[in-house]
Order: sequence, then C-alpha cells, then structure tokens
Amino acid sequence: MAAESSNPQSIYDFTVKDAKGNDVNLSAYEGKVLLIVNVASQCGLTNSNYHGLTQLYEKYKIEGLEILAFPCNQFGNQEPGTNEEIKEIACTRFKAEFPIFGKVDVNGDNAAPLYKFLKNKKGGYFGLDGIKWNFTKFLVDKKGNVVDRYMPTTSPLSIEKDIKKLLEKA
Repeated sequence: MAAESSNPQSIYDFTVKDAKGNDVNLSAYEGKVLLIVNVASQCGLTNSNYHGLTQLYEKYKIEGLEILAFPCNQFGNQEPGTNEEIKEIACTRFKAEFPIFGKVDVNGDNAAPLYKFLKNKKGGYFGLDGIKWNFTKFLVDKKGNVVDRYMPTTSPLSIEKDIKKLLEKA
C-alpha cells in the first residue's frame, strides 16, 4: 500500500494497489457503501463467502454497493497464488465482478495501513483487534466511516439488512 496521511479520518484517505500493482485511491468510492473483505481462494469458507458476496454485489451494485476484496495469505497459506492467479480464480470460478485488489497482510508489523485503520475503528471481540481468519468483513458507510465488523463465519447475505439501511440513507 502506498504512503498515507499521518492521521487518516476515513477510508478515503488511503491508496491501495490493485491486482496489477496500480495505485487506487479509495476516494474513488466516495458516496458508496463498501464491504471490505480479506479473501482467500483455498479456505473452507471460500465457496459460501464468494457466492454470498457475488449475490450481494449483483443485487446492490446499481444502488451504490461496492465490495472490495483484499487477498491475504496469513491464515493457513490459503491464498498462495499471485495476484493474477487470485483474480482469475475469483472471476472465473466464483464469478466475482467486484474489485479484487493486490495481496496484503492484515495483521502484524507489515499489515496494510488500510487494515490497521479498519481494526482501529472496529476492534474484534473482547477488545482484540487482530483479524482471526479469512473473510472478516468491514462495512463502511457512504462517508467513509467504518460502521461494523463481521466475523469470518458471518454469511454475507446475513449482512444484507445492514447494507440496505446504509444504502437508503442520504
């Protein structure tokens, strides 16, 4: 991830790398509801999560939902491929049409600045900030504020009511 401002106020203050290594300023998503997810293509949760994410995206992209997928290989080496391989699997096997970004770390000293920010805004259970596994989901409102965090086992479709509420707000 590219250098960020020293005191980010929203996710729009971040620049990330797409799967081809190009910079993407997240301000490009301003005014949209975002679901930010750390993904893996060889996890036991992969099929159900990608299927649910794809359904949500198809249903709500026109209304302003964007799903931002960040591959991560920190959990059981379940995302070992290159960015190109990861994107190919997501787009062909799972029919993902939402953006698949470059592989990142979500925990530790080399955690992507975006993920440090997300964890700081919405810590995990028992005050523990670390991401426990693949498919942790962060819901972000149209103003770039992190409003909720969901566990890896939370079905994307069970988040639909929260997404709808945010999409309906002006």
